[in-house]
Amino acid sequence: MKNKQFAMPDASIILLCVAVIAYFASLFITPGVFNAEKDSHSVELSQYQTVSDHTPPALFAEGGDIGLANVLFEGLVSGDKYGAAIGVMAFILITGGAFGIILKTGAINNGIMALINKTQHIEWVFIPLLFILFSLGGAVFGMGEEAIAFCIVLFPIMKQLGYDAKVTVLTTYVATQIGFATSWMNPFSIAIAQSIAEIPVFSGAGFRMFAWLVFTSFGLLFTIKYANSIRATKQTNQHQDSSISLDTADKLILLTFIAGIVWVIWGVMARQYYIPELAAQFFCLGIACAVIAGLFKKQTANESANAFKEGAQELLPAALLVALAKGVILILGGSDLTSPSTLNTVLYYSASSISVVPDYIAAWGMLLFQSVFNFFVSSGSGQAAITMPLMSPLGDLLNISRQIVVLAFQLGDGLTNIFIPTSASLIGCLGIVKLDWSEWAGFIWRFTLALFGLASCFIFLAHFINYQ
Repeated sequence: MKNKQFAMPDASIILLCVAVIAYFASLFITPGVFNAEKDSHSVELSQYQTVSDHTPPALFAEGGDIGLANVLFEGLVSGDKYGAAIGVMAFILITGGAFGIILKTGAINNGIMALINKTQHIEWVFIPLLFILFSLGGAVFGMGEEAIAFCIVLFPIMKQLGYDAKVTVLTTYVATQIGFATSWMNPFSIAIAQSIAEIPVFSGAGFRMFAWLVFTSFGLLFTIKYANSIRATKQTNQHQDSSISLDTADKLILLTFIAGIVWVIWGVMARQYYIPELAAQFFCLGIACAVIAGLFKKQTANESANAFKEGAQELLPAALLVALAKGVILILGGSDLTSPSTLNTVLYYSASSISVVPDYIAAWGMLLFQSVFNFFVSSGSGQAAITMPLMSPLGDLLNISRQIVVLAFQLGDGLTNIFIPTSASLIGCLGIVKLDWSEWAGFIWRFTLALFGLASCFIFLAHFINYQ
């Protein structure tokens, strides 16, 4: 009988286990409350007191109450259109569907391929342009898994130019994750995290844009240095030609996509758009691209409809994780610090144990926690759903702004994706270029530590400038 290889449990399994733990914790832990203004983000540990009169959740609740068996349903129907879980779930599904349409047209892929075709003959600009482009892809629309397809195309080109498999992965997947970790508008990570943290979606963009510039420059310099060292030993003048070119439909779709992103940025900055408006904007962007694809017979209306459903379906697990995580919080009594709950007691003792260290060390500890937690849940949306409901109020108790809490999540989640073997996208890219993970780990671990050091500096900087 063959030994089955150990597989990391799915994020939903982890959350269900957490739900069971939360249920039993609520039976034995006395609820507490913080005596402060309702929905206040300025709460002191000294305001905490226990509440003796409480009814713990049932195993199977009746009459609309919360119970362990009801955890998913109650999470699904909680909140409103402005937040978790209903609003965030609707945003995830609509935005996923819209991007499903856009990606199905092939315009973005063709645009990148056309750029590769034009720049591979200008070798000094080839790698920098690709690295920046993939980093922007990670920052703007959460590009990650798509890097696998580009590894297939780029690997033979890189070999022809004298580079190796590591350069291919650095230029594609690593670049996307650096962009992902420092994104100011990724709808599948920062938008979800900020929504759960109850701060304006895409707020604090200026600081994150600065972080993106610094991290992308750092990653690009590392990639160029390594690429040059490899190419110095393997000079070649061969080039792989590609017949990929952009047709009129591709150009119009790409222009529409860029215009749509500008519209989203304008809406957030000038009109303070939130989840309902942002979801509508991305929906309009998807419909506009579908119309263009239909007019130029690139994609039928039915194909666009199927692409929308497939895009939404791919993100359904993320939406369910948001609901399940919300259900866990409800079992613990909810996240309102001014209402009696088991969660408040957990937060009080957690914050009390950490409060002996300076605030900036506690903020750095959140970055460390998110980095380690990413090994178990490598999905950005999944990690946001699981950790942000706890980290946000914990930040309030520790005088750490929720913006910094989200930043710690972003950096901890995104940057370690280039190293952890539980990242399906990383393993996929390594498989395409026939690179063993152990060899990759031996190569990339120093760079990963350097990125963590840089991330630590940004957490400290954010704290000292009172990043809100």
